[in-house]
Amino acid sequence: MLKPRSICLLFCCLFSLLTALPALNAAEKQPNILYIMSDDHAAHAIGAYGSRLAVVNPTPTLDRIAREGILLKNVFCTNSICTPSRATIMTGQYSHVNGVTTLSGAIPPEKQHLARLMKQAGYETAMVGKWHLKKEPAAFDFYTVLPGQGNYFNPLFRVRGPQPWPKNEFRVAGYDSKHSSDAITDISLKWLKNRKQKQKPFFLMHHFKAPHDNFENAERYDWLYQDVTIPEPDSLWHRGQHGPLNHPLYGTSVGPRNQRRNMGHHMFVDPNLPADKYTHEAYQRYLKKFLRCVRGVDDNIARLLDHLEQTGELDNTIIVYTADQGFMLGEHDYIDKRWMYEESQRMPFIVRYPKWIKAGSTSDAIINNVDFAPTLLAMANVEKPDFMQGRSFLPILKGEQPPADWKQATYYRYWMHMAHHDNPAHYGIRTKDFKLIFFYGLPLDAPGAVKKPTEAYWELYDLRKDPHEMRNVIAEPEYQPTVRELKKQLDELKEQVGDTDEKYPELKARRNAS
Repeated sequence: MLKPRSICLLFCCLFSLLTALPALNAAEKQPNILYIMSDDHAAHAIGAYGSRLAVVNPTPTLDRIAREGILLKNVFCTNSICTPSRATIMTGQYSHVNGVTTLSGAIPPEKQHLARLMKQAGYETAMVGKWHLKKEPAAFDFYTVLPGQGNYFNPLFRVRGPQPWPKNEFRVAGYDSKHSSDAITDISLKWLKNRKQKQKPFFLMHHFKAPHDNFENAERYDWLYQDVTIPEPDSLWHRGQHGPLNHPLYGTSVGPRNQRRNMGHHMFVDPNLPADKYTHEAYQRYLKKFLRCVRGVDDNIARLLDHLEQTGELDNTIIVYTADQGFMLGEHDYIDKRWMYEESQRMPFIVRYPKWIKAGSTSDAIINNVDFAPTLLAMANVEKPDFMQGRSFLPILKGEQPPADWKQATYYRYWMHMAHHDNPAHYGIRTKDFKLIFFYGLPLDAPGAVKKPTEAYWELYDLRKDPHEMRNVIAEPEYQPTVRELKKQLDELKEQVGDTDEKYPELKARRNAS
């Protein structure tokens, strides 16, 4: 028979256990979240995506994360350019709603919704690396961010401090020069090791500057791929029926096609070479510099994983890897992003969290970056606010089939008409089978757009037969029923997201006339 003192001790133990259960459940519902994002790292430059570049093994660490988690095949940005994409991820809203349609946009602290809501949910929050949203990232508990695009070597950072933003700055440098990818990872690791609120789960947004152009890799990669010929896309050499019908092929180029700006200029290729040799040399230099920057990113992600493994936090941390958009790596003789074409529109998205996600899984559900914030919030057991236009795809990550009402198409719009890389303003719709693009060619009210209009035209690609977008079938008779149906779907989607042409009479007139 238990004595009164023993009964009292037993009661106290049971009480302590019962009161601890909610905390344990909360910890299970709120894992750490490490959100890693690179700049312009196209999905087809990740080995796990199985493109032509996989043979050079560009990303062993990311390939490991994909093997141990899930790889999403149909994730798309809604505006393929740095600042607008980052604004969409931070707000869960399309560009026309959050107001950041071009590189001139900014997100003030009160609209940094993702960070604000994560903090309210009990997370210790941090933002390290490339921010690019102009205003102070004050919604985060901790931040150390590059000013604007930032420098590749010996980077300057802005931090919270006694002076008004952006006066608090410090420079990271080393005897042999400090590369930004190394510096950004050093800062994230230091924060993880010395966080002030370790009783809380963490939400860390770790943003590399690399591999944005102009490409500068750490010195230790100078000879990587030196004796390798990087595989070239067929479309670099053979345009086929890609692009506008009976119009010039827009966009800056790898070879000498665009005399104003091409990768040969960036890579200091001899302008006296014949066109084919000039193109080949420009491409090889371009891809090697790009992939050397990618390897620096991949190796630094390995450092983050090693830290989490050593501290016992690896399997308690959701690891997300993505990029702010895709990038043209010579396809159709294009460089940069901005286009609604596949390589520019598609974003990589890989997630590891063994407690929820089956190793080696994939999904081809259509997702876009408006959905990122709702999904990250759902990971933290936070309900999406009504002002966010996206939808959580966490059930898809967990292996469930997409709901019956899941999106069957994604909307895209590029506003910055003919700026920097000679891309006409355009919008369009992408389904799993087709892509319809309307190049309306007007600057409208987009800051930084070139004021001179270009001729309006349409493009249609049958992705079932033509995944590389080599044949614009917009004028072919057998596709006219498809064109009519897709135009109807496009209008419905524009209405749904709130981006109709009504406020732009000139655009509406062009659309009606086309």
